[in-house]
Amino acid sequence: MEVERESTRGPNWLDLPIDLTANILHRLVFDYYNDDNTVKICCKAVERSCDHLEDIDIETFGNDDLLECIAKNGSHLHSMRLVDCYTISDKQFSEVARRFPQLEKVDISLCCITSVSLEVLGRSCPLLKSLEFGKSKSLVKSRFVYCESDDRVALVIAETMSCLCHLGLSGHELTNVGLHAILVKCPLLKSLDIRR
Repeated sequence: MEVERESTRGPNWLDLPIDLTANILHRLVFDYYNDDNTVKICCKAVERSCDHLEDIDIETFGNDDLLECIAKNGSHLHSMRLVDCYTISDKQFSEVARRFPQLEKVDISLCCITSVSLEVLGRSCPLLKSLEFGKSKSLVKSRFVYCESDDRVALVIAETMSCLCHLGLSGHELTNVGLHAILVKCPLLKSLDIRR
């Protein structure tokens, strides 16, 4: 009975040779003009991980549905990169951040995430060592507007993410207040990116 169940479930992607996996992925045809198809394909791949997902890297097409799918299948997630995913809502990110207790590395640059979500992330992910939260001024003007001060972001990071070793805040206009809070409350920092 167990053998029959194994055969219907299909092979474990982790057991496939790297070159075969790469070959399969290169043969997938993505319709980059239709993000819904890309999200569906990505959700299927995430679901097939059978809760063994450790690292996810999404750029431009991430949305609330995909984030929910990742949350349902990513209890072992160590690294998450959601870059230029401006359709992920702050509310949804806050709701699912609690489900990633093993996160060590997060890049949520160029997203609509506020200090509310950062606080949830910091309190829910005690192992967090690296955070990239950059923003582009041109992108902010064209897609969404930050209505909070960059020092507020810095203060939330300082209060909730004291174990950070790397912090990237490029594009944020920190004052000495925000910078001082980070330097005092994040004593393990080895690199700090505050360009632009």
